[in-house]
Amino acid sequence: MKHDSHSVAIIDYGVGNHRSVFNAMKLLGIPASVTADPDTITSSTHLILPGVGAFNEGMEGLRERGLIELLSEEVLNKKKDILGICLGMQLIASEGFEYGHFEGLGFIKGKVIKLDAESFGYRLPHIGWNDVHIVGERNIMKGFDHDPIFYFVHSYHFVPEDETVIAGICDYGQDFAALVESENVFGAQFHPEKSHNDGMQILKNFLNI
Repeated sequence: MKHDSHSVAIIDYGVGNHRSVFNAMKLLGIPASVTADPDTITSSTHLILPGVGAFNEGMEGLRERGLIELLSEEVLNKKKDILGICLGMQLIASEGFEYGHFEGLGFIKGKVIKLDAESFGYRLPHIGWNDVHIVGERNIMKGFDHDPIFYFVHSYHFVPEDETVIAGICDYGQDFAALVESENVFGAQFHPEKSHNDGMQILKNFLNI
């Protein structure tokens, strides 16, 4: 893998689970820092937005640190690659409906709503290993000759306006977008950093694009 000049900013906005992402980068030999520092973010080649918790708390964390405008500039204007993981994937949507109605980053148009799993007899949150069905031929899903298996922890899911951005679908009572790709913006509802070889392949794909 070519990563001589790669560096990853793992965005720290106060909502946890950075350590496992940082360790995954270390394993891949990619220089990475967990940071909210604007200079570090602008000088990095790739951005990862991890996170666990509620949509509004995530947006508030970004707002408090002055990161909303900065990330929009880097991602929408400079076209820097970004990967949202779990809550991070949800925050790239236009709006979220967890504990109210809140504006998201809007990197991919769409909304974040609650999984309808309970009406199918499934428990929430959705926790555990599920296979993901590959949709189309996407860069983020390269290198798989099987439907990969990933680790999930969530109760809400991202519904993109344009279904063609969906790169992977998971079935948990209902089909939902597990992976999205739109130009330089990527989102994984699962935790690739906790999903063994299949998860590492996703991270490699992101860094190779």
